[in-house]
Amino acid sequence: MISSIRLRAFAKINLALKILRSRPDGYHEIRTVAQTLALHDRLEITLTRERGISVECTDPTLPAGRGNLVYKACELWRRARRYTGGIRVVLEKRIPAGSGLGGGSSDAAATLMGLERLAGEALDWRRRFQLAARIGSDVALFLLGGRVLACGRGEEVYPLSDLPPRRCLVVFPGFRISTAEAYREASLRLTRTGKNPRVGAFGVWSQFTPADWGPAENDFEKVAFARWPELEKLKTQFIRAGAEATCLTGSGSAVYIIHDSARQLSRISSRFPKAWVMFRTRTLGRREYHRLLIES
Repeated sequence: MISSIRLRAFAKINLALKILRSRPDGYHEIRTVAQTLALHDRLEITLTRERGISVECTDPTLPAGRGNLVYKACELWRRARRYTGGIRVVLEKRIPAGSGLGGGSSDAAATLMGLERLAGEALDWRRRFQLAARIGSDVALFLLGGRVLACGRGEEVYPLSDLPPRRCLVVFPGFRISTAEAYREASLRLTRTGKNPRVGAFGVWSQFTPADWGPAENDFEKVAFARWPELEKLKTQFIRAGAEATCLTGSGSAVYIIHDSARQLSRISSRFPKAWVMFRTRTLGRREYHRLLIES
């Protein structure tokens, strides 16, 4: 059994996101199609003889203890495996927190998969997805990677066929949006709906089709654009630039553009304030996602 492993935890964007209704358990029923990107955090996980869990993070604004999803993933995995030793994780953050790119959830999913590799024994796939659901709503999609349909509160996931690889520019305006607050605001805008759409009913989106990139649609845009009109202006610029798809990702605050021209993306990236953080990246299919997950 190896004692240490280094992993990449990849970001995601939402190609479509629909909030259907509030649920009795306090969550929201959603349908979303997510796509993983090459943009990533890095983790180093070590199994130690000393008991306890230690999480070190390069972003001092993030919690290092129980408030961190990586810590929670370690804790749940220890119980599931009845592991009595210690776990040390060093987390190198690049994906901005509060951006809608799923960095925290991806870190947790990579932690689960890394711990399984370190232990030399994989959990039953049902147990793995159960643990992911207990950690957070978006964690399960990162167990699959590629293009994923997520239902329920996001924990019920189905792999979709990969689309052709594309260049992608992600713009983070420098401020975070609380997912919990965004959902509360979105709840005020919800109208009563009838029966829930079937899992495979892509018709819950008026424009999105599962055969192409877009045009994308995200119910959180109504909330984010009302409060931060600069995000709507950013999306408008992307549309005028001939985007294949452009949208707010998750509950924000990042906005992305998918384009088939690297040259056009380079031109676009030169137009924005230096205070904004821009990531030039690309989409990541399922096979490549799992091939690159563990650093050699």
